[in-house]
Amino acid sequence: MSGAPAAIEDMPQGTHEATLGDWLSAAAGWLQAAGIDSARLDARLLASFVLGWDQARVLAHPEQVLGGGEWSLLQSLLARRAKREPLAVIIGKCEFWGLDFAVTADTLVPRPESETLIEAALAVTGGQEGGRDADLSILDLGTGSGCLLLALLSERPNARGLGVDLSAAALKVAAGNAVAMGLEGRAEFGQSDWDHGLDGTVGRFDLILANPPYVADDEFAALEPEVSRFEPRLALSGGPDGLTSYRSLAPQIGPLLAPGGGAFFETGAAQAGAVSALFDDHGLAVVCVHEDLCGRPRVVEVQQVTDK
Repeated sequence: MSGAPAAIEDMPQGTHEATLGDWLSAAAGWLQAAGIDSARLDARLLASFVLGWDQARVLAHPEQVLGGGEWSLLQSLLARRAKREPLAVIIGKCEFWGLDFAVTADTLVPRPESETLIEAALAVTGGQEGGRDADLSILDLGTGSGCLLLALLSERPNARGLGVDLSAAALKVAAGNAVAMGLEGRAEFGQSDWDHGLDGTVGRFDLILANPPYVADDEFAALEPEVSRFEPRLALSGGPDGLTSYRSLAPQIGPLLAPGGGAFFETGAAQAGAVSALFDDHGLAVVCVHEDLCGRPRVVEVQQVTDK
């Protein structure tokens, strides 16, 4: 394999000398040389995926002899990861909110910081009449893999939701995730450019969620290769200043909200102030800016202002 450490190229394949421990050691070195900080973890996760084992078993059995088919598949996946293809896309899934979501090259890989949006929405609905069992209607704008909508539905058994996305391929992934989680009866998906085509939905939604594209044009060069090379630009590009999608969304949100409803928008770490001002200009009150686990402003929460 071109570019691999000599230790990996020289090891016999499918013999008693080709062990899991050998592969893990050489693979970690190769990934580290490719600039991947999580090299050892990624090697273990690739092995877990190919062997169908959990990580503990992988670590406990370095003496396991790898068959020729296992070796070839591991090498193929390792080459993809060394080119900085996201691990989640390679293995086809990613954990978010304790749930396993299928992901593809047509969707963003769900990020831990996006769980801030779920936490904020749950905190608000938990304090409303009915609490966890409230009958809620949810709109997820730019649903991607469906992670935001489906995570909320998993926590609110009487809620129903609509996820929309411009990408038909992403919607197929989201619908598949709903089926896999047993949520297809409460989740619908439709193709739309933000609220376009959402006829009959005025005043319908108790909760609106969105993780809009917010990467400014001049920021792409600084992104990790996993993002800039492999994730869909449509779901990332926020225009010259990163705020293009928020400008489109700001006038659309008020009419879609039910009385007393709230909307939650993920933002870039330095964008919360500018995003808040955009919604304020369109008659929406900024209730709170929620911080992520790193203490960065991450989610802007807004409600209608009835006296404007």
